[in-house]
Amino acid sequence: MASLIEELIDVLDKENTEYEGLFALSTEKTGYIAGNELEKLQELLEREQAAVGRVNILEKKRTEVSKDIADVLNVPEKELTVRKLIDMLKGQKDEQESLQAVYSKLKRTLEKVARVNDSNQKLLTESLDMIQFEINLAQSMRMSPETANYNKDMYNNSGSYGTGGFDAKQ
Repeated sequence: MASLIEELIDVLDKENTEYEGLFALSTEKTGYIAGNELEKLQELLEREQAAVGRVNILEKKRTEVSKDIADVLNVPEKELTVRKLIDMLKGQKDEQESLQAVYSKLKRTLEKVARVNDSNQKLLTESLDMIQFEINLAQSMRMSPETANYNKDMYNNSGSYGTGGFDAKQ
């Protein structure tokens, strides 16, 4: 059992390292989004995908180790959480403290990643809104010669509009 706990701690620590890398990439991404640097953003997304692939591999490993621990403890796998496992390790102070430390560190890192990703999502939404506004503006500028049919002769000196092409009596 102790070796399974050590293996879980190791996997969680490696996941934390990968998520810290994703946090750094996400922070870098913020600058590229704000600066509209699409080529650098594309390169960064490729590095980010590689990191996500490594996280997925570690997540599969963590799931396997968790399943093994659940089998040893005779606990349903779906009911076993890291928090419950920490509580179960009361008699093994070293493992309990190590697992608590890596769990807390991973939780903080995930919260940082989530905040930066949320910020990046808002920036992207604002960028898309700005692009849509610019498209609409360009379309309206292109359409204005067709829709704006007023000229300087439409207003005479008496302060009223001159007779136009609209006859209300028809």
